[in-house]
Amino acid sequence: MSKSAYAQSTVARLTITATLIALSVVGSYLKIPSPTGTVALDSLPGFLGAILLGYPEGAVIGFLGHILTSLNVGFPLGLPVHLLIACEMAVICVLFRLLYQKNRILGIACGVFLNGVLAPATLVPVFGWGFFTGIVVSLLVASAVNIILASLIFEMLKKR
Repeated sequence: MSKSAYAQSTVARLTITATLIALSVVGSYLKIPSPTGTVALDSLPGFLGAILLGYPEGAVIGFLGHILTSLNVGFPLGLPVHLLIACEMAVICVLFRLLYQKNRILGIACGVFLNGVLAPATLVPVFGWGFFTGIVVSLLVASAVNIILASLIFEMLKKR
């Protein structure tokens, strides 16, 4: 690949990444009712970025998507907890891509489980089982919506 083609490719990837980060901000305003007010359609671009662009981009978009959503509502769980959750989102986006490449249904199911059940379970030592029970349903719904929509958009883009 020539330097010019590589530069165009890099610029295109950066542009798509920036656009997906911006869409994370837009998605952060599309809330799904939850006790914390941070559950939204912000992770859809992270999951889409992971399968469309790759691991690093998906991780960055997933991380920033959560941070920007939490910023919108004033970091209700505290900045350190939201940084932990954002790191979890980055890892979940990477794992989603890995599994999605092997089997789309497996990727979707595991992504929903990791984001909707396992991630909030990591906060049980901090906030207790009451918090977990209060948030898990809204997180499962949001995870399913975010991941299924990301998958559908990716499949439509792949056909173009």
